[in-house]
Amino acid sequence: MVKVHSTAIVEDGAQVADDVEIGPYSIVGPNVKLAQGVKLISHVVIAGDTQIGENTTIYPFASLGYPPQDLKYDGEPVQLVIGTNAVIREYVTMHPGTGVGRKKTVIGDDCVFMVGSHVAHDCIVGNNVIFANNATLGGHISVGDYVMIGGLAAIHQHSRIGDHAFIGGVAAVANDVIPFGSVQGNHAHLAGLNIVGMKRRGFSRKQIHDLRNAYRLLFAWEGTFSERLEDVASQFQDNKEVTKVVCFIRASSSRSICLPKADTDQ
Repeated sequence: MVKVHSTAIVEDGAQVADDVEIGPYSIVGPNVKLAQGVKLISHVVIAGDTQIGENTTIYPFASLGYPPQDLKYDGEPVQLVIGTNAVIREYVTMHPGTGVGRKKTVIGDDCVFMVGSHVAHDCIVGNNVIFANNATLGGHISVGDYVMIGGLAAIHQHSRIGDHAFIGGVAAVANDVIPFGSVQGNHAHLAGLNIVGMKRRGFSRKQIHDLRNAYRLLFAWEGTFSERLEDVASQFQDNKEVTKVVCFIRASSSRSICLPKADTDQ
């Protein structure tokens, strides 16, 4: 049986699985879908066409699915889709898409959103992503799998963050971040590879060694960047991790790639 506290409001039309727990003073809107095992601790508000995946826990004062903070939004039908096993801590905000964007915001599985973090309209967030306190995404951002975003970091709209990237605390990210990259600063610059993250996830010594060699070649200062990219693509054509980086850079994007500082010894 659904456990709904006497002070909570579940509006007619909401689809709630039979083992969901809805804590005190929470509000669930008429177009919301809560899957098996979802738990709203208390004071959670969920609105709009919002889907919450199985075994997600949402803490007090989180606000999910309310209209996006985009002045072009005009009430068109849009969605917020959150995957399974998410942990959404206090004061987190997530907005649905817009009619001029993807029309939906999508969060993958097994993600953690710490206190005060924000996901804006039309974002796509991968699996196993961690947002530290007050980490913020602008609109239309794509975040890959296993990304870690440090506290108070802010990412510019339309940017791409590649798989396994690390965004340092208080970083202001205005450009795309390559897979496995580690960035820091304001404005953020590429500060190497996310070696700690790769080791934690079981990447082999050879995989890390190859990525390091590819990184050094790619961001050397001899020749043009396009020439170095082709050299990396040729020399590491059988390496799937390096190929991921090459494909990311070659893909169409409205943002430039984050680069190392010119005076950094690579």
